[in-house]
Amino acid sequence: MGLPKISIEFQTKGVTAIKRSARGIVALILKDATKNFETKVYKSIDELQSEDWTPENKGYIEKTFMGTPSKIIVERIGQEEAYSVALKRLKNQKWNYLAVPNIAQKDVQTVVDWIKGERNNNKKTFKAILPNIVADHEGIINFATEGLKVGEDTYSASQYTCRIAGILAGLPFTRSATYYALNEVESIIESENPDKDIEDGKLILINDGEKIKIGRGVNSFTSTTAKKGEEFKKIKIVDAVDLMFDDIKDTFASAYVGKIINSYDNKVLFLAAINAYFEQLERVDVLDPSYDNKAGIDIDGQRLYLMTKGVDVESLKEQEIKEYNTGSEVFIQAKVKFLDAMEDLTMQIFM
Repeated sequence: MGLPKISIEFQTKGVTAIKRSARGIVALILKDATKNFETKVYKSIDELQSEDWTPENKGYIEKTFMGTPSKIIVERIGQEEAYSVALKRLKNQKWNYLAVPNIAQKDVQTVVDWIKGERNNNKKTFKAILPNIVADHEGIINFATEGLKVGEDTYSASQYTCRIAGILAGLPFTRSATYYALNEVESIIESENPDKDIEDGKLILINDGEKIKIGRGVNSFTSTTAKKGEEFKKIKIVDAVDLMFDDIKDTFASAYVGKIINSYDNKVLFLAAINAYFEQLERVDVLDPSYDNKAGIDIDGQRLYLMTKGVDVESLKEQEIKEYNTGSEVFIQAKVKFLDAMEDLTMQIFM
């Protein structure tokens, strides 16, 4: 009687979605010759040992913790080593946001290509904060503010990507990064045209006269399509999509693969569990309850599969296609609508 338990597991994931969204994991890649270790995992700033890092790199880790991620995975590489060495080690670990503080601009594209490949081809939900790069992808946040003055120090966008990663990993779904204040920053080189920068997919800081804050929580994605609309420009929305994808993928892998017979009845039970999960996401304001958030069998995918097996699908009714034996393949589609945060106000005052 495994399926009812699986349904409960899905519902539990829905209930805990907000809490888990605020406990994201940051991965950092640092070039450092202080020690010989490769990987360090920190769950709190108290675990950080000064003798393990150069003062500069220790500062990057501290800045990341300012945003309250659940933990930080730090991959150390030598000064002459390629970033691909650390990326290979990160490939099979679980994390949400990557930053490479002080990365040279010539190396940024390497990380962009890797993130795109992992998301597009391997269905990983990795994201990276990188400086001044036109990536046009929801997995890349293009941080483009320079000259961040903090006390006696001034930081480049590249150096401050770790701070942005910590912020984004620590934010719950109940708010977006828009207008998030970086209270330690005293001044910045301000954008000459912030509206255009944001429209161009740049995450920038602005000065409102009192504080330095994030202008709008956008990623680098700009080329919208019918399948990827305007909502994919928002960091908050992509985070919710990624969490949902991971929840369903992880539960399927742990509770279904190799354990449940691929019958139509079991597919229906699997869909019922997913839809119960969607209902929980509606209750915690992740999904729009006014929308019909539902998962169902992907008729087109199933029909194409049967055609490749030589089945005469033209003679089959829709329900027969749904119930047809698809071997080990499961074809599911879902239509959902995510809730965004309040960010734009249009107000008229009549006298």
